[in-house]
Amino acid sequence: MNAAANDEPGTTAAPEPWGRIDADGTVYLRTAEGERVIGQWLGGDAAEGLAMYERRFAGLEIEVELLEKRLAGGALSPDDAGKAIEKVRGQVAEAQVIGDVESLRTRLDALAPLLEKQREERRAQKAAKAQLAVTEKTRISEEAERIAGSDEWRRGADRMRELLEEWKALPRVDKKTDDELWHRFSSARTTYTRRRKAHFGEQAQQRDAAQKIKERLVTEAEALSSSTDWGRTAGQYRDLMQQWKAAGPAPRNVDEKLWRKFRGAQDAFFQARDEANAALDAEFAVNAEVKEQILVEAEALLPITDPDAARRAWHDIADRWEAAGKVPRARIKELEGRIRKVEQAVRAAGEEQWNRTDPEKSARADDMIGKLERAIAEISAQLEQAKASGDARKVAELEQNLASRQSFLDMARRAAADFS
Repeated sequence: MNAAANDEPGTTAAPEPWGRIDADGTVYLRTAEGERVIGQWLGGDAAEGLAMYERRFAGLEIEVELLEKRLAGGALSPDDAGKAIEKVRGQVAEAQVIGDVESLRTRLDALAPLLEKQREERRAQKAAKAQLAVTEKTRISEEAERIAGSDEWRRGADRMRELLEEWKALPRVDKKTDDELWHRFSSARTTYTRRRKAHFGEQAQQRDAAQKIKERLVTEAEALSSSTDWGRTAGQYRDLMQQWKAAGPAPRNVDEKLWRKFRGAQDAFFQARDEANAALDAEFAVNAEVKEQILVEAEALLPITDPDAARRAWHDIADRWEAAGKVPRARIKELEGRIRKVEQAVRAAGEEQWNRTDPEKSARADDMIGKLERAIAEISAQLEQAKASGDARKVAELEQNLASRQSFLDMARRAAADFS
């Protein structure tokens, strides 16, 4: 708006749409209700005064425009926006400006529906966040209750701390629901903490008991480390190892130390045993060579064709085998397996020969043959009589009986032949 003014300072300015300055410097704002005094201009030129008051209006207009943009862009919360609108509305009502003040009021009034819409959206968002918070807090409470009833003693504690941080990050919901869920969560944490403390307290007692047991085992192991009773002492070390495993873990700061001492005692014994065995193996290597030569002679008996000759040869071989002495442990299974195979073959051949020539079995077979021959003779005589009398049924019965006895007689004669 351009302000036209008289050339003489202090004169009344030309009429303006939104206000004027009269001859005595009184400044008027024109509104729908009429003129309103808004100030006094004593600076001389009325045109300059009008320009200043118009600039004030322009600044107020910019403030309204800025408020409109901030509200449309969601930069202000509905509550802050409402306060800002009322503040600007008050500034407009009391403003010492010249301009279309009514248009500013209208623009401020137009913000009310937008403000109410944003309030509704914020209420909906708040309700959705509250529902999400209830869902999340319910999940947290349920997981905490699951952990509280589990044996997750190490990972469970970390997870409980994580759940607490998750809870803190969530907004509060209505007091009743929030208090109920917090009570569930807090009770689960308390229950878990008590159970965890009891568990580790019991473990501490078990570790202390295990420490005492392992200290005793170390003492026994060290006492055995210089033994040269290799077989019996090796068995004792196996028993000690089983007791060590059954004892369970000792406190961490001593368990590894005790194990090194226990293992060191074992290693000392078994190293000494291995060295002694190595020396014996070297000594026994010569015996193994002797037994290999004896094996060549023994295995030449196979397969057994003359049991008596094989048995006589075997007695000499067995005596020389025992006299040859011990062999290295690595060769025992191989050499003993080969000699046992020959021994079993000689024994089997002897048993087979005995079964064939057993006098008692031969006598029983001869007796059976005699009985069957006498029975066959009697049946044959009866058969002749039945035929002579024409008794067909009797003839058929006796012929069947005679055939059966003859079959048994053939079998008995074959068996007797095996013993001859």
